[in-house]
Amino acid sequence: MTQEELDSMMDSDVDMEGVELPEAAETEVEKVAEADEGSKSATWPPPAPTDDNKMVTQLDDVTRESELKASEIFDIIEQIGEDLMNAESRISEAIETTSRNVEMLTKLHQSFPSIKTFESSLAETTRMKEALESEAAMLQDNGDQIMNIMDIMQYQDIHRQKIERVINVMRALSKYMNTLFSSDKDDSTRVDSATHIFGDNNTEDVMDNDDIEALLASFGSK
Repeated sequence: MTQEELDSMMDSDVDMEGVELPEAAETEVEKVAEADEGSKSATWPPPAPTDDNKMVTQLDDVTRESELKASEIFDIIEQIGEDLMNAESRISEAIETTSRNVEMLTKLHQSFPSIKTFESSLAETTRMKEALESEAAMLQDNGDQIMNIMDIMQYQDIHRQKIERVINVMRALSKYMNTLFSSDKDDSTRVDSATHIFGDNNTEDVMDNDDIEALLASFGSK
């Protein structure tokens, strides 16, 4: 429906109660009604502006602590990565030494096949070499996982930037609202507002006629 069609309908004498809204429109109307009911049932007045209720202050604390903890995590991950690299280097040296021993024992076994010591030593050294190669592969995989963790941790900084952007928008809105509602007139010069005006429902603290007559009677009896 265009704006012109809507204006024409509003200006005409159409019975709006008889108009059937599309299902999507009815859903939106129900959502608005529910939101309105929720606002009516909200606690009033709102919480006092203490440090625990200051949203920007809490968000500032979140971003500061998040950045601090992320830095600590990066330091730990970096240290683990260095330890893995050092362990991988030491295992590589052990693999090279074991490989030379395997070559030597293979030649000895081929030259002296009847000597069982060479055969058993060759089998044991070969198993050790395979075990070291397996450990080296595991360390390399863990090193790759460490790099993946550091890449994932980059999202922590992105989330911090998003929160900071929200803070900046909230602060800009706060300054705008303060400027919008500001006045050159000092509040001390303003007339006090009436406690109750016509149409108020909550007037429990207002005395009715019977209360006033009872009060006057009490003054007359003294």
